[in-house]
Amino acid sequence: MNKKEIAEIKKNFNDQSNFFTIGKVLRAFIDSEKNIVYKDTTLYNLLDSEEAELIMEILKKTLSGTLGKNLREYAFPNEQYEEDGAQKHLYTVLNSKLADDETIEAFLTRIAEKIEYVGTFAVFSAHCTYSVLKKTKMDEIDEDSGSIDYNFILTAICPVELRFDGLIFSDESKKIEKKTTCDRIVEAPTDGFLYPVFSDRMPDVNAVMCYSKNFKKPNISVIEEYMGCEFVMTAPTEKETFQKILTNVVGEELDYDLITTVNEKIADFVDSSTHETEPAKVDAAKLNSILWDCGIPQEKLENIPKVFETATDNKPLTAANLVDRKTVVSSEGITVNIGKDSVDKVKTQEIGGRKCLVIALDESVSVNGLNI
Repeated sequence: MNKKEIAEIKKNFNDQSNFFTIGKVLRAFIDSEKNIVYKDTTLYNLLDSEEAELIMEILKKTLSGTLGKNLREYAFPNEQYEEDGAQKHLYTVLNSKLADDETIEAFLTRIAEKIEYVGTFAVFSAHCTYSVLKKTKMDEIDEDSGSIDYNFILTAICPVELRFDGLIFSDESKKIEKKTTCDRIVEAPTDGFLYPVFSDRMPDVNAVMCYSKNFKKPNISVIEEYMGCEFVMTAPTEKETFQKILTNVVGEELDYDLITTVNEKIADFVDSSTHETEPAKVDAAKLNSILWDCGIPQEKLENIPKVFETATDNKPLTAANLVDRKTVVSSEGITVNIGKDSVDKVKTQEIGGRKCLVIALDESVSVNGLNI
């Protein structure tokens, strides 16, 4: 799925859309011992309106975030099409429309067994249908044409926090007193998935879109254990990998000017691709072009293909994950944060035989908030 396709589904994921409906909704609670303590399926239209609104909000959250960070698509490897594979499992859940008790039990059992989770959590899942209208050659919706139904399962996994301490104001006693009961509060989802994906305005049952609230530390068990897919590098890992590639290729020529220039060129590349449907990627060829523009000699550029293949297995890196929006210069006991518009005001220079950081002070200067 690209950005445009995600936006289309998210835009129509509401009660006001004439092209979208929710059928059955599954609600479940799994304790810290991986026991399915509670499960229930109900038609969405029969839910209490306030509860339905909260569930809609929870599910829609799993479509939010940045593609390539919070949202990542995974294609199922061949073995996951076998009888006990994840693709076969999710395809069965999809076709059941959450109306078959045996399938629901298997669905929740697999989640409980495969996904590593600290503490208790709730599972919300809904069978949804989006009526997909055809588009004209001008990429506009043709409302006079027929439509196809895109059926999908959207699932959210939410931590449940136990709250029992604290003071409350009691409506009965009209006093502030100690809370005597405990509440299990369902928090915003930390993980989720959409199956099948929406690709080229058609369902693609060969891939799943995974959501992670904390893209820096995603729950890898969702991808590797539950989905049986190969985990893709996190955003911080992509940046670390890129930094190693840059160091290995450039070597001693890696200095302040080169680092900031490369960062600026990748940032420009990301900004110029804002309206593209796919996230901008940096592969060996793109890195070669960037470093050539930075004046790196050809003999060093010849090392890029081998270094890139060793570090990434020739998989391109998401450009947005490589960009630093501010430059941080660090030495022992000193850290200087430099905004992107002030990079050219800073230089590294040798003065009196010592390495120095030279900052052009064009404006007034303050120390600890005091002007000097």
